[in-house]
Amino acid sequence: MNKADPKIYRTTNLPSYNQALINRCNISIWFDPTTQWYAQPQGKHGRNQTYSDTAIQCCLMIKSLFRLSLRMVTGFVQSLIRLYGLNWTAPDYSTICRRQKHIDIQICYEKSCNGLNLLVDSTGLKFLGEGEWKRKKHQPEYRRQWRKLHIGIDAKTLQIRAVQLTTNNISDSQVLGDLLDQIPLDEQIDSVYTDGA
Repeated sequence: MNKADPKIYRTTNLPSYNQALINRCNISIWFDPTTQWYAQPQGKHGRNQTYSDTAIQCCLMIKSLFRLSLRMVTGFVQSLIRLYGLNWTAPDYSTICRRQKHIDIQICYEKSCNGLNLLVDSTGLKFLGEGEWKRKKHQPEYRRQWRKLHIGIDAKTLQIRAVQLTTNNISDSQVLGDLLDQIPLDEQIDSVYTDGA
């Protein structure tokens, strides 16, 4: 009894395959010249902020994307600004560091056009206490504290649409109203799925 000949697969579209691999790392960064880069006067006592939240958020996104230190972010953003011929200045690293604690991050999302199917679940976050190794080797750590993160996700796009952080004794059903309040009023919700936790 003879074994069947093994199938041999050959790449027949090598040029387009190579180009697809190259395009995976093709990145474009641009600044919209109409962006409100500098902060508007607030009419309050004291010194106004120089840079808008949008400018700080842009720098923090570049920091996260390229895994840069704050000083490197300043230089990188300044070089991009020069490249586009804009008359802006980049925030210095101390400004970025100070403002990142209090910035309101604006995350754009794709609005559901046929009605939103929301998936609600939660996960635990340990924020105080020793690691698992110490707990297993020695004794349970009584100082460990947990928080519960409740998340509402669009079933179609998998985008996070609602978030609520609570103590670990709060169930999903108790915060469901707060999660639903985060969905815009003009967006229709078709269904909500939870696991009952």
